[in-house]
Amino acid sequence: MTQNKPLLEVRNLHTEFHVEKRIAKAVGGVSFDLNAGEVLGIVGESGSGKSVTSLSILRLIPDPPGKITEGEILYGGRDLLKLSYEQMREIRGREIAMIFQEPMTSLNPVFTIEKQVTEPVLLHEKLNRKDAIERAVEVLSAVGIPDARRRLKDYPHQFSGGMRQRVMIAMALICRPAILIADEPTTALDVTIQAQILELMQKLQGEREGSSILLITHDLSVIAEMCDRVIVMYGGLIQEIGTIRDLFGNPLHPYTRGLLASIPREENKGKKLYAIPGNVPSIFDFPSGCKFCSRCEHVQDRCREEAPELRELAKGHLVRCHFAEELS
Repeated sequence: MTQNKPLLEVRNLHTEFHVEKRIAKAVGGVSFDLNAGEVLGIVGESGSGKSVTSLSILRLIPDPPGKITEGEILYGGRDLLKLSYEQMREIRGREIAMIFQEPMTSLNPVFTIEKQVTEPVLLHEKLNRKDAIERAVEVLSAVGIPDARRRLKDYPHQFSGGMRQRVMIAMALICRPAILIADEPTTALDVTIQAQILELMQKLQGEREGSSILLITHDLSVIAEMCDRVIVMYGGLIQEIGTIRDLFGNPLHPYTRGLLASIPREENKGKKLYAIPGNVPSIFDFPSGCKFCSRCEHVQDRCREEAPELRELAKGHLVRCHFAEELS
């Protein structure tokens, strides 16, 4: 059940990367709340700024070339952007954990699975080695790894891509964090295991009162199944925020409408699947007005010249479009 008090507050977040002599503005002023007990989804095409936003929350942006240049990230009354490296280490894994998008590169190839999975509980919960191993066996079994006790002695290269993804999920869940950031957590898994993992995430969320999930995915069916609210991102900016009912029942932004129209439906069987015109521009080539204007079927001169503000058109339903009222 979603509560009113925000567990995490992101305010005017700007993250950029210095590439040779150019600056790539990956996130250009993102603000949102993650409420206690909530599952908040972030959806958008590749290059929209979803993963950079999540990495910025945990201050995992590589510096150089990346840098958080502006904003606040408030958790427990503290601005995470002002904490020391050691203070952030206390929060990562224990209070805020992350399932990374790339299991192939996120696991250390020279350490056993046991060492990597037990590290968070040894660091944060001060368990002895025996109890840490038992916790690791329990969590690895829960994410669907057979013969988990024996496989603790294996190395990442001895696991398939899907199994490595499960190990990453186990590492993130082992301390039962207050906030779980899941960046495409089921990408490398088959449909049956996807359902099991999503169910497990919900179960473990329920075991810690008030804990929340920030779920980043391309899969709108997962968003519909898992989330209370959803953020639609494009061009490093939030284009629309609303409840699941808002977004699926009354989408206001042309980009949101395009994403929903591209979902295969039974009534469209045999017809060509809709695709949003064009491609996501290079991060250096986004328009100066509305970020989506180069692909929008409803574009007008004002869209190309003036960047729209994020406006609340109904309670809790915000959109970044000059002409949202006319399109609704």
